[in-house]
Amino acid sequence: MTTVHTLHAALTARIGAVLDALENEGALPPNTPRAGVTVEAPRDPSHGDLATNAAMVLAKSAATNPRALAERIVRHIEADPGVAAASIAGPGFINLTLSDDAWRRELSAIAALGPAYGRSALGSGKRVNVEYVSANPTGPMHMGHCRGAVVGDALASLLEFAGHEVIREYYVNDAGGQVDMLARSAQLRYREALGEDIGGIPEGLYPGDYLIPVGTALAGEFGDRFVGKPESEWLLLFRERAVAAMMDRIQADLDLLGIHHDVFASEAALQAAGRPARAETWLRARDLVYDGVLEAPKGKVPPEDWEPVELPLFRSTRFGDDQDRPIKKSDGSWTYFGADLAYHFQKAEGADALIDIWGADHAGTVKRIKAAVAALTQGAGREVPFDVKLVQMVRLLRGGEPVKMSKRSGSFVTLAEVVEEVGKDVVRFTMLTRRPDAQMDFDFAKVVEASKDNPVFYVQYAHARIRSTLRKAGVAPSDAHLARLGAAELALVREAAQFPRIVEAAAQAREPHRIAFFLFDLSAAFHSFWNAGNDDGGLRIIQADEPELTAARLFMASQIGQVIRNGLAILGVDAVEEM
Repeated sequence: MTTVHTLHAALTARIGAVLDALENEGALPPNTPRAGVTVEAPRDPSHGDLATNAAMVLAKSAATNPRALAERIVRHIEADPGVAAASIAGPGFINLTLSDDAWRRELSAIAALGPAYGRSALGSGKRVNVEYVSANPTGPMHMGHCRGAVVGDALASLLEFAGHEVIREYYVNDAGGQVDMLARSAQLRYREALGEDIGGIPEGLYPGDYLIPVGTALAGEFGDRFVGKPESEWLLLFRERAVAAMMDRIQADLDLLGIHHDVFASEAALQAAGRPARAETWLRARDLVYDGVLEAPKGKVPPEDWEPVELPLFRSTRFGDDQDRPIKKSDGSWTYFGADLAYHFQKAEGADALIDIWGADHAGTVKRIKAAVAALTQGAGREVPFDVKLVQMVRLLRGGEPVKMSKRSGSFVTLAEVVEEVGKDVVRFTMLTRRPDAQMDFDFAKVVEASKDNPVFYVQYAHARIRSTLRKAGVAPSDAHLARLGAAELALVREAAQFPRIVEAAAQAREPHRIAFFLFDLSAAFHSFWNAGNDDGGLRIIQADEPELTAARLFMASQIGQVIRNGLAILGVDAVEEM
């Protein structure tokens, strides 16, 4: 099978070949390191289509100044038929203007690669563990969980598209006080299902109606066996059943968004297997955990209920944290940090890199858990890069007014309610229209608006418009006459051809929202091209008396549609056929 290279990859390879030639000529030393050499679009489009910093990066190795080396590179690159012009800017940047035929060939490359256009070998098959959602199993998903779920899932898909092997993981926090409160709440609903008037839900328990089916199921399974019995007889059993029911509910909610995980890791199982204790032993042997007393809370006078207690402390200050952190409480149970430390150690054993998607309210723990992962993986002789992406909460609005709370959940609007009203695609794309660390308003009225101010509609409409045109054309798309394409069409191709580079940049930065931004820009360019045809009939895609030009423009439009589909697939959004 013939290998089809994207234009960006081909030019990168061409620069590499030029540097090989310079080594052969003696202008560069043999095997000169090229790690810093890039080929990318210049910030100012008037400077050309692509630019390279090769001369700037390699001049020192060549024992010359960057501009002199740039001149030698330009002499080689100008011989490439795909390059219309090469010029040197400033101290040695090289700007390249590609030939029109190069852009026409890129259209054929998009067609040949189809759904694979933009895929990259950047990841080289390295295993990346992406942990996202990890909502406490105490109730249904809400919109705070939703944003992290979409960001994590889109990031996982982006990394796969860029050549990584990805493990999608969910950490089930099924140990500790919150799940005990869940069990007590379920026990209350269990008594209610058996006919008892339970009155109001006591403060501290979960009041939502979503626990009524859990109580009914418990009543059906156990009858009145646990009525009036002490907590010691039913707490663990009810906790297990309630957590399982909540996880079924959470997975059903995630399924509404098309989100599925490969691994569900249990905190309770982690502790039962002795993983935190083993991590403590391992760290103590390396003097990274010691017994010490925490400083009193900051202030002139310590609180009356504060007492100095000796606890096992992790030396997180060695890794940039502002104080050492306890891994156990005074009662001997593990702190959240202690269990989390062991959990990340477990994840690192099966991955080359770790990424966590957390709510912004966890920002204060980022430094310490990064310190823990650094200590554990460096000490084990294999440092595993660890990144945390913080996601801000979502404010729900309806026509600019805050949305009232949901009766179904007890205190919040559920993810299922939102998806039911506006649809999966709207929710997913909207969650990626801003950087995840920026505040977001989700206005029910605006996200379904059919206007260019609504990015979801604008992108899907561009694809639907292309598909509708292809259906109505009466002429088959063809690349036989791409020479008929002029400046307006090729400007659109230039926009679409940025996709492979955007994919790699987004994957390297761990920022899937860049794909959404790109799709909006590409769709805007297509709509502008379409609107120009409304003003000038000669620019319309379908030309009744020119079948060759029509076939070429249809081929161009078809490939723009392919790029939009590829980008939407990364985001988990459907490319609709009609609107």
